[in-house]
Amino acid sequence: MTKPKYWDQGKKYLSKKDKILGKLIKKYKGNLKTRRDPFFSLCKSIVGQQISVQAASSVWKKLETKAKKIHPKNIYKLTPKQLASCGLSRQKISYLKILAKKFLNKELDIKKLKKMNDQDAIKYLVQVKGIGVWTAEMFLFFNQMRPDIFPVQDIGLLRGISNNYKTKYPPSPSQLKKFKERWSPYCTVATWYLWRSIDPEPVSY
Repeated sequence: MTKPKYWDQGKKYLSKKDKILGKLIKKYKGNLKTRRDPFFSLCKSIVGQQISVQAASSVWKKLETKAKKIHPKNIYKLTPKQLASCGLSRQKISYLKILAKKFLNKELDIKKLKKMNDQDAIKYLVQVKGIGVWTAEMFLFFNQMRPDIFPVQDIGLLRGISNNYKTKYPPSPSQLKKFKERWSPYCTVATWYLWRSIDPEPVSY
């Protein structure tokens, strides 16, 4: 699990641009980490869709136990009943099966993302049923460790902004636009610290 090359530079840049973020950067240790395992990352993001971090963690632990290892073959082999016993909805079961099949058939080529900018990479990923914009952003954030991902649909990010900058919840689109402009090209770093400010454990997908 390596630290992104841009991390220290991003911390310096944001600390100069934003006093509140500067305090968070001083307060919280650690950095973004990746497993470099695309299937694991996408599975975990699908499991985490529209549920709390705690609920997602509970479902994920059960899924890891049931599958023994999060691998396309293992997930594809599990029956809908076995997957449901982990606490997965019917919709998410279907999404995980589709994803596993696409990895097994090599229909989803993660290497292609290297040549794409963030917007094109999101467009490519959301072609897979079950991967929406948020899931694609989580993938670019955690697996690809891209420096400037700003997931405005993410509840944790919105709560982090609201708490630290004393804005109403959720912040307005115009407020979010200003934050994005202020923190770019290191929105990933800013988002990570805002998550840390509301969650005792670093989030990872």
